[in-house]
Amino acid sequence: MDLKVEENIARASTLPSAFYKDPAIYEASKEAIFASSWQFLGDTDSLKSPGSVHPLILLEGCLDEPLVVTRDMDDSLHLLSNVCTHRGMSVVEGAAVERSLRCRYHGRRFSLDGTFHSMPEFDGVEDFPRPCDDLPKVPFGRWGKLLFGSVRPAAPIEAVIEPMRERMAWLPLTEFCYEPSRAREYMVHANWALYVDNYLEGFHIPYIHASLNSTLDYENYSTHQYAWSNLQFAVAKDGEEVFDLPEGSPDFGARIGAYYYWVFPNTMFNFYPWGLSINVVRPLGPELTKISFLPYVWRAEKLNRGAGSALDRVEREDEAVVEAVQRGVRSRFYDRGRFSVRREANVHQFHRLIAQAMSRPES
Repeated sequence: MDLKVEENIARASTLPSAFYKDPAIYEASKEAIFASSWQFLGDTDSLKSPGSVHPLILLEGCLDEPLVVTRDMDDSLHLLSNVCTHRGMSVVEGAAVERSLRCRYHGRRFSLDGTFHSMPEFDGVEDFPRPCDDLPKVPFGRWGKLLFGSVRPAAPIEAVIEPMRERMAWLPLTEFCYEPSRAREYMVHANWALYVDNYLEGFHIPYIHASLNSTLDYENYSTHQYAWSNLQFAVAKDGEEVFDLPEGSPDFGARIGAYYYWVFPNTMFNFYPWGLSINVVRPLGPELTKISFLPYVWRAEKLNRGAGSALDRVEREDEAVVEAVQRGVRSRFYDRGRFSVRREANVHQFHRLIAQAMSRPES
């Protein structure tokens, strides 16, 4: 199938409707798009002391890759495969503090950096141990306390997050605290990419989000694209909550109510005066997606004000329209649309990145 998207947005058409509904394309996208991208893993607050180990599933429901983050006795962090190199058992089955990793199936032991340590009942085995008996190290990156991993990254983590890290460098991320009581999960009966399409443009705000539109200056809503990410600047109306930007910020003097960063393909970093909401879009099938809202609170007194308030209402409004679009792309009479040059540059970039990922030789 031809997924090519014209570079010139004024001439370009969107991805074909098949991308949003075809099971074969969805299966191919797991390796082509998600295995080659960086995914948000969590933060270092659960790994404060040497010996801390924290198992996780990378992009559960889609990639389903078992991993474990460890902090060794030298205080270094590692991201490792959580599959024993003997018979494939999970090595770490729960968060703990350990001096080494031990598989409970047959007792194979590893150092906290993944190096093979010992194995009972293996006398007489030739050419053992070999490097393949170590737990594989998985590409790993961090921004302050935030952790990222990838099966097979198409670009280094620095190239992916540096534009965001540079612009938001004045924010003290170490002071941001995850607040589980405000976390939310939503099931959307639509393709993951339709949800991202909707997120990437402010075009629909006046039509769909009356409460959000009342806080933002839509005429001054603007976007910027980077190699692997993009940004939506949400300028607030007079009297609404805004960032107290320092002189070192490139946006000093502007009335910024929110920074909406998207990182290819499925992670959003939404900065508000109260803190940060990280939204992870988890594909579960061609027409089923789980959205996780992960809040990191910085200024609790600013919660429930401005663009960062009523997030649940905005999400439900988005769900309704995205599910309606999913029904629409099933039509025999719809295939591709066109882009608004002024309002949909971010969506155009997203579609081009998808087309490029799906055409790479390894896909």
